[in-house]
Amino acid sequence: SVLVQHDGEPLLDRARGTRAGASITSMSTVMGLTASLLEELDLRTGLRVLDVGTGAGVTAAVACQVCGDQGVTTLDRDRHLTDAAAARLADLGFRPQLVCGSGEQGVPGREFDRIFVSYTVQRVPPVLVEQLALEGKLLAHVTSASPSWPGLAVVRRTADGQITAELRAVGFAHRAGHGMARIWLSEEFRHRMATEPGTWTQRSMLAPPADSDRGFWLAADHLLGGDLVRDFASEHLAIGAPGCGSWMRAEPAGHRRWSVTATGPRDIWKEIQDLADRWRAARSPDRYRLYFDADGGQRAASECGRLSWQLPAPRPLDEGATS
Repeated sequence: SVLVQHDGEPLLDRARGTRAGASITSMSTVMGLTASLLEELDLRTGLRVLDVGTGAGVTAAVACQVCGDQGVTTLDRDRHLTDAAAARLADLGFRPQLVCGSGEQGVPGREFDRIFVSYTVQRVPPVLVEQLALEGKLLAHVTSASPSWPGLAVVRRTADGQITAELRAVGFAHRAGHGMARIWLSEEFRHRMATEPGTWTQRSMLAPPADSDRGFWLAADHLLGGDLVRDFASEHLAIGAPGCGSWMRAEPAGHRRWSVTATGPRDIWKEIQDLADRWRAARSPDRYRLYFDADGGQRAASECGRLSWQLPAPRPLDEGATS
């Protein structure tokens, strides 16, 4: 990733140098991830594209190159980002429409063939779905407050105006949008998870779900409370709940045996195994249908309907993009 902005600073004519203690307010996502998402978006000449979260202007530049800049609109909540992107895009010969405003509001009165949200949200912004044209497609990463197991929402409007959508388990996602709460494992918490004896240790013949079972972990992100974080730096499975101090680690202990160590008020290992049973009963899905209810709710469900959850209510509309 490339850092674009610190502390909401102006970017035009900005002096180079380090910014000790400054918070990151915009960054450009790893290009491999961005490229794969743009391929998924299926850009073509003449399409009307809304790029939500201008950032450095990379995705807007690609959209201009492929679709033609007259049909491209790029939107960000930060005027410094849109001003800097306008200058950078003009240097490349592109002059799309640049809008400063909330990502969750989109561009009122307009509709688009492709909408690309380049920051992670807790649910798909409903207004952006309304602005999707016939035969249009929208992409947005969706996750809970935990950064561990994201999903990619793929929303389509059919030729007859119907909305179809799915939530697909993925390994990586964009940075969270402005105002979205996030939880993390501190260095001290990680150390305790890796070294302390815990409250109890047991031997189990049940293996933890594999890393490749992404559909399970996507469901776990939501159905186990959205407050579990995995330590991916650990050699074996290690998951903590920093809010209550619970954690567990599972290490192989011989043929089809696992040594499970845990502490805290939550039995995370049991929660995982119970949900794994439900996930397998639902035919081990790796993606889920995404439903937009008449009352404004959003719900993800397995194809058979045996595993489902409600996505959280939207944030206030003045909290927009930071990508």
